[in-house]
Amino acid sequence: MSIDIRRFSSLDPEFEAKILELQAPIEALDPALVGTVRDIIDQVRRGGDPALLALTQKYDLHPAETMSDLAFGRDQLKAFESRVTPEELTALKTAAMRIQRYHEQQSACDWSMTDDYGNCLGQRVRPMRRVGLYVPGGKASYPSSVLMNAIPAKVAGVSDVVMVAPSQKGEINPLVLAAASLAGVDSVVTVGGAQAIAALAHGTETIAAVDKIVGPGNRYVAEAKRQVFGKVGIDMIAGPSEIFIIADGSVDPDWIALDLMSQAEHDEIAQAVCIATSDECLDAVLRSLSALLPDMPRRDIIEASFRNRGALISVGDLQEAAALSNRFAPEHLELAVASPRSLLEHITSAGAIFLGAYSSESLGDYCAGTNHVLPTSGAARFSSPLGVYDFQTRSSIIEISQEGAHALANVAGTIADGESLTAHALAARARTRTQK
Repeated sequence: MSIDIRRFSSLDPEFEAKILELQAPIEALDPALVGTVRDIIDQVRRGGDPALLALTQKYDLHPAETMSDLAFGRDQLKAFESRVTPEELTALKTAAMRIQRYHEQQSACDWSMTDDYGNCLGQRVRPMRRVGLYVPGGKASYPSSVLMNAIPAKVAGVSDVVMVAPSQKGEINPLVLAAASLAGVDSVVTVGGAQAIAALAHGTETIAAVDKIVGPGNRYVAEAKRQVFGKVGIDMIAGPSEIFIIADGSVDPDWIALDLMSQAEHDEIAQAVCIATSDECLDAVLRSLSALLPDMPRRDIIEASFRNRGALISVGDLQEAAALSNRFAPEHLELAVASPRSLLEHITSAGAIFLGAYSSESLGDYCAGTNHVLPTSGAARFSSPLGVYDFQTRSSIIEISQEGAHALANVAGTIADGESLTAHALAARARTRTQK
């Protein structure tokens, strides 16, 4: 079959224009959407549980008559472990164990130093008290998202993790609640959309306000997170999924084709790009796509994704490929090359980097152990994967000795004078005198 996907070379006269087209933002803020979300947030902020319940009945068609019909505690979540198949439970447990083991390496600790004047300076690290986790979908929910968001929070020491997840017509995937149990989630409330984000940010009678909200969602959820940021922390405003694959012809083209489709099947605006060092490599990948795509259940979505934002790009060498990838700073980057470690040295920006033929991006999504919550839309230039550090706060500790106060008072005072902040200068210099 014919694949409708851009194909071009770095030698093309219009190369730069084509790259800019691939980098174009998906959509600007929709004023109608912004207004709708603002109204929903205001309803929940003012109306609490009754407003949240009414919105859940309206948008999720949930038959619940009270908020207690929507809430699950630890014991109730535990029961869902027996409502999944033994194979599913084993897979969830294996993934959870690997995710926990990886994230335990990220734990930060307090530290201090003492300078020549006896001043003690340091940092104190503490977990956030309460975190909200949004999981999209009802029956289409993702148990992997539960593990990836909740486990780092628990490793960080967060004492109360509350999860919200929409439940269309009262139905929810047992795998999601089993994953919540295994990940240590403390409570689940089956509400979704912008109203769930509002409840987490402002609190209701059932849902206590949280310190931070993490987890993906649709555009209403993303906009709600944007609007409540500042009242609470958020992980990020996530865009469509992305995969870039740098190939030199040494990896099975079927594997590359499947990895491209694995991200394209997310939605019609996901981005799947292969950058290769030869036309022959791209020819082989294209043949594999043509052979494999007809059997994909989500074929229509994959085809739309390729057509809208996909690309096959040929470049002169691997260094040129790395430079091009760095411009995009993709969410997922596969180095499907003979010497991936050597190429890694040239990569400066990517959310997650998969090295070599056997490092399928799908393994990172589920069970390698690394986090699949990653910066998108070029944000890997300044942002990082979700981790334990996202659920901790760091406080600076300053203890100045008498000698240190004398040594530093004029330094601070001189700078303060230069900024015309007289009280600052006086406060610093006052420490050179004996207390009354």
